[in-house]
Amino acid sequence: MSEQPLLTGRRIAEVLATSTGGVGTHLRSVLSALAGSGAAVRVCGPRATEELFGFTATGADFRPVGISAGLDPVADLRAVLALRRATTGADLVHAHGLRAGLVAAVASAAAGQRRRPLVLTLHNALPEGGGLRRRVLQAAERATIRGADVVLAASGDLADNARRLGARDVRVAPVSAPPLGPARRDRREVRRGLGLDDDRRPLVVAIGRLHPQKGYDVLLDAVARWSADPRLHPEPLVAIAGDGPLVDELSRRIAAEGLPVTLLGRRTDVADLLGAADACVLPSVWEARSLTAQEALRAGTPLVATAVGGIPELVGDAAELVPAGDATALAETVARVLTDPAEIARLGEAGPRQAASWPDEAATAAALVDLYRELLGPPGEG
Repeated sequence: MSEQPLLTGRRIAEVLATSTGGVGTHLRSVLSALAGSGAAVRVCGPRATEELFGFTATGADFRPVGISAGLDPVADLRAVLALRRATTGADLVHAHGLRAGLVAAVASAAAGQRRRPLVLTLHNALPEGGGLRRRVLQAAERATIRGADVVLAASGDLADNARRLGARDVRVAPVSAPPLGPARRDRREVRRGLGLDDDRRPLVVAIGRLHPQKGYDVLLDAVARWSADPRLHPEPLVAIAGDGPLVDELSRRIAAEGLPVTLLGRRTDVADLLGAADACVLPSVWEARSLTAQEALRAGTPLVATAVGGIPELVGDAAELVPAGDATALAETVARVLTDPAEIARLGEAGPRQAASWPDEAATAAALVDLYRELLGPPGEG
């Protein structure tokens, strides 16, 4: 008799808040493996996440629960009530991110609900800042982390912080970027589409949401310095792929200062952009296990990134690292990479080699199945 799949008959609820990037991408990447393990999977989150990521295309059920990215007591109460209804009968709840974790912890602790395991994946650190809002966020972070049976941290620094805050069981669980697939257009065609008619002018790409965490203000400061660098003539064109709340602010500054930067909006041709680029830049204030960094290294595109969060452990010596917020260091390092053929070759070879050492999507999903089995026991128990 063949052995039953590990999660046969188990009902799993995956919960996320508003997401347009890494969290939703990661969750979608593991859903097929969860279904293949025999589990009945329901995703609970804002309706827009289903429209963007298509969770139901993997065989998962979806229930809309309006968990926002910001603190809103009235909206949070509605989300708790909606999540209680959506997770009725679930054997295990897995929340992705602190906002989803807070709502899930409150919903699971509500009167009349039986105790079931709560898993929390930490994808991001709290934003920097002070004042009352920061204190409220810190209190919510502590309560959420302590309320989880297992905390999965996307990077070592997130794991260390969870331990400091009193988590019962903390494990580093790297988030793997899904493969991009091959580029659909060649380098010359992509560059022509960006207004570059020959190979003389360098192309630098940045990929990520237009949000303060991504450090695009520092990138623009760095770009402004290149006009005075005799090594960079013609000046590089910087193409930023992504959308978000800073689009108007960045657009105004680019126009006012005449910077050689173009905002591409949200793109689905990241493989094409990386294949056409001379370098990729990641100027973030903080990252755990950046999907952009993973994609750049896999593509062999030289990467210049900030030495923050989980980036150093992720990239090793396969990228050039600079301090966060240091526009001078960022400008100089990108210029040096673009004008040093030996460094371009080194990074181009080191990136795929480093990427080969990471767990892939299948390994990430298998580890999740094993964790759920550990918490729930064999099929038929409980």
